[in-house]
Amino acid sequence: MTPAHGPSPHHGGSHGHHPEHDGSGQAEILDLDAEVLAEHIASITAWLPLKSEPRQIVDLGCGTGAGTFALLERFPDAHVTAVDASAGHLQLLREKAYARGMQDRVRTVQADLNTDHWPDLGTPGLAWASASMHHMARPDRALADVHELLAPGGLFALVELDGFPRFLPAHAPEGRPGLEGRAHAATDSYHAEHVPHRGADWGPMLTAAGFTVEDERTITVNIEGNRNQAIGRYAHASLQRIRGAAAPALSPEDLVALDELLDVDSPHSILRRSDLAVRTERTVWAARRA
Repeated sequence: MTPAHGPSPHHGGSHGHHPEHDGSGQAEILDLDAEVLAEHIASITAWLPLKSEPRQIVDLGCGTGAGTFALLERFPDAHVTAVDASAGHLQLLREKAYARGMQDRVRTVQADLNTDHWPDLGTPGLAWASASMHHMARPDRALADVHELLAPGGLFALVELDGFPRFLPAHAPEGRPGLEGRAHAATDSYHAEHVPHRGADWGPMLTAAGFTVEDERTITVNIEGNRNQAIGRYAHASLQRIRGAAAPALSPEDLVALDELLDVDSPHSILRRSDLAVRTERTVWAARRA
């Protein structure tokens, strides 16, 4: 389930220019998101209310492939068209497909889905968009485009998240308890301006676009770290990602404490903590085209 981040954590992809979304840092978060939350992504693909197994699937805003590969594993006879604005993300996805022997089941398409005319993506029985719809400048138009894209009776799975996961306990770090919450709060104005639909209730918008919302599910994630190195790296990359947006609103003391957490050489580095957990929520809507 793709950093969606704005900085938002996705399993999803990139569709606009946000400073926190550029370069290898976002790809790292997407990969860590996929690794740490693999079981939860698989649970969503297993839950989908499909009438038959899809042969053609489109992953809209695929990022580095968290959803793409979960869908390929869930539906062994399916082919996935993976769409993203980032050439770098698509290159990483293709490399993974070759490494897993799945290259014949994946087609990548570089496209900005904020444009008026989408490329030919076939007529899929299932469309998947994880943490990507909130990046659309015109979500209503994008949802209408997905509705038109799907085969009659096809299903659209839209995954939304409530923001970056939280990792630290409330009393951490020592001397500046609650720092993580303040850092997230400090990015609220950034998110309101750049990613206003993150965390939105997509149900009414899906209905307005012509879909029938068949089911909705909220998944609460709480994964104990227990010195899990991937969770430590995920926490470090995530906090590093929001630092730029949060810094202007943080106190000097909070900024010093945050930078100490991010300093990999510090004895107080977040990578050295044994009390991390991944806490987040993801909501999924399953919407059908008539």
